Amino acid sequence: MDLKKIKGIGSRQADKILSNFGSEKEFIEAVQNYEVDRITSIEGVSQKKAIQIINTILGNPSKEFLKTDQAVQIYDDIIERILKFANTKYCENRILLMSPLKNQKSIMENIDFVMKAKHFVGKLPLDDLRSLLKKIDSLEEPKPLYDPSNAILVETRDDYHQLIDMGLNSYCPIITGDELENPEDFEFIVYVYSEGLMEFESQNIAMVNNSSEMYEIVPEVILSYYKKNYPIIKNALKIKEILGQDSILGDVIEIIDSLESDDIDETIFEDAVETSKRKADLKLKEAIKKVDLKGDEILDLLNEDMPKKIQEIFDEVITEARKEVRENTGCSFDPFIQKYPIEIDNEELERIKKQEISKKYVNAHEENVKAAQTLSTMKPIVEEEIHEILLFDYEFALGCFAHYYNLNPPELGNGFSFHNGIHLNLALENSIEVQKIDYTLESPNNVVLLTGANSGGKTTLLETIAQICIMSQMGLPVCASKARVKIVDEVYFFSKKRSLDAGAFESFLRTFMPIVTLDTDKLILLDELEAITELEAAVKIISSFMDFISDSNSLAVIVTHMAREILKYTDVRVDGIEAKGLDENYNLIVDRTPRMDYFARSTPELILRRMYEKSDDNKLKNIYRQVLEKF
Repeated sequence: MDLKKIKGIGSRQADKILSNFGSEKEFIEAVQNYEVDRITSIEGVSQKKAIQIINTILGNPSKEFLKTDQAVQIYDDIIERILKFANTKYCENRILLMSPLKNQKSIMENIDFVMKAKHFVGKLPLDDLRSLLKKIDSLEEPKPLYDPSNAILVETRDDYHQLIDMGLNSYCPIITGDELENPEDFEFIVYVYSEGLMEFESQNIAMVNNSSEMYEIVPEVILSYYKKNYPIIKNALKIKEILGQDSILGDVIEIIDSLESDDIDETIFEDAVETSKRKADLKLKEAIKKVDLKGDEILDLLNEDMPKKIQEIFDEVITEARKEVRENTGCSFDPFIQKYPIEIDNEELERIKKQEISKKYVNAHEENVKAAQTLSTMKPIVEEEIHEILLFDYEFALGCFAHYYNLNPPELGNGFSFHNGIHLNLALENSIEVQKIDYTLESPNNVVLLTGANSGGKTTLLETIAQICIMSQMGLPVCASKARVKIVDEVYFFSKKRSLDAGAFESFLRTFMPIVTLDTDKLILLDELEAITELEAAVKIISSFMDFISDSNSLAVIVTHMAREILKYTDVRVDGIEAKGLDENYNLIVDRTPRMDYFARSTPELILRRMYEKSDDNKLKNIYRQVLEKF
């Protein structure tokens, strides 16, 4: 596929797109997987443009099927209704890519897919799943987080440049032995050795061979990916559990949760020592009060020697304080100087802090490397599982659409008919006033005139026919208990507008009349052409048009109030939607299912009677009465 041949894509943008994907093969694979987000990540490519690219490459040009603005509006309305059930960006993009098809096998495969989804979602906790799916998105590669408190130490410039090429300088500084003045200038150092000739007294250094994997030097290369996507993975696991599917995601969550935080609380040592000191001072004070010294023991004090009795007290209290510090920190050390009150040996406290923090950094690095090694092998499976969830959201959205609208699979065949059909606008309403309808349109009566009451539902019927046709060819079940649908090449829908001036009327004819010259199967829906131009002209245009279409395999329904005039020029079936009268509230009583081969009575008299009965103005009411007398 030559991208430059797609409308709106120049040579420069085409080269940028292919360069971003690395090869034409990888780009085509992305198109076949409907990866709209990946294409829109390229500078200058909007969502609309990405969808146009994919539709063009996959051969789904809706414009070749939907030939008028009204037909496009009905298609757009169907898409908008399905989008309300989408939860992820991926699903939204897939729905936006749905197009009418002409291949019967593909259409039926899609319909089967949606019907299976409908039955499946009917057994699921829909609200719970929708809540979880809204938290799912494609997994992202995080940007490296630079930490200047850590460093990577190398022996040679070759090793230095090798790690630069690997991009590890995005995570922390990379230095050589000549540049390292004091190891304790950094909280933690990874020594990437080749010969291992450098020696250090500092304990904040982990040694890694220069042939090691990237994650063995900087585990965050792998771990940051999982930490960034942790919420998505966790919610995806919940979805998998609801669906009763096996998953590796639980193991991923367990590994991430087991990792110790990189943040080390240095105050634990000061707090433990300070607490134990206060307790020891109180114990010393109370114990010494009870000591009875003899003369020679007092002389020892004067000679600055510690009497045995007091030394034993100090030994017992300080030993107990050291034990308490060990229990609270996990470290065995002596931070106390024997005095009263007891003094803290700050040098010893700082030494042990550095020692233990260094150990913790080294141990954490080792654990992180193990976790990164395991997670690196799991990454393809994790990505596949998340992609499966995104695919499921597409299935889920279509299933919910079919479930809530109670859609049923159409049969593909000749002609067009449906039983218990209803407009999508009315499908979710639970009202006794909503009437489902039946209708048939097939050879030899493939072109009909539709007559009947104002506000009787003629336009709604046309839109329902268009919805059933377009949804069927999109591979969707339809809003009817049964339907038989003919696959057509094009759909035309002309809606009534205000009268046109000469220029606008000519423009309309340029669109309308060439329809009969095209050797394609069409569905043509025309709503009151007499509202578009002069009545006499409309009669002649419609009758001529119907003669041309009647001899083809196309289908046409033409709503008109001029049926008797049109029949003077042509012979076609006339169907009618008739108002039977007014109810007790003076509302029209209408059987909205058209009667075939039947002229429906006009409703002006009924509407005038309703206006007469409901009028509170006596003068106006008298006028309505006088008009009614003429009927």
